Amino acid sequence: MPETLRGLYQQIFTVPDAAIDGNGHVNNLEYLRWMVAAAQAHSDAAGWTLERYAATRSSWVVRSHHIDYLRPAYAGEELTLLTWISGFEDTASTRHYLLWRERDRKVLAQAQTLWVFVEAGAGRACAIPEAFRAAFEVIPDGKAVLRSLRSGLLKAHFTP
Repeated sequence: MPETLRGLYQQIFTVPDAAIDGNGHVNNLEYLRWMVAAAQAHSDAAGWTLERYAATRSSWVVRSHHIDYLRPAYAGEELTLLTWISGFEDTASTRHYLLWRERDRKVLAQAQTLWVFVEAGAGRACAIPEAFRAAFEVIPDGKAVLRSLRSGLLKAHFTP
């Protein structure tokens, strides 16, 4: 029976031809694009849609990205992108990403982004609301995600 990691969001997709660069594999910018899209989709799934951010006059901005590109991906491959929040500070949150290829059970990329919660318009950092914190279960141990994935015992809670 699969292990459910609450707070984990999963997207499964096929690499489109348009993602391929002059080297014949996925362009590095595509990984970043997929990760940002997964973060938004995870937020949407937890009830924090763009409309809700607009209503609360708030948003997120990136303070930093760190991506380790471990293996290339190619057009037509089916990939799984996992994302989760590892913790909250007063005005910031760290989100992790893991890009997995099931065919050979390999991690292609691992990343983290430090997101800062801001007042829309002003762009000033502000406290992350309790309602937002309550919508996401924190997964502080990313190694647990990888162990579960490698063992085949993983089922993400927010799989669309």
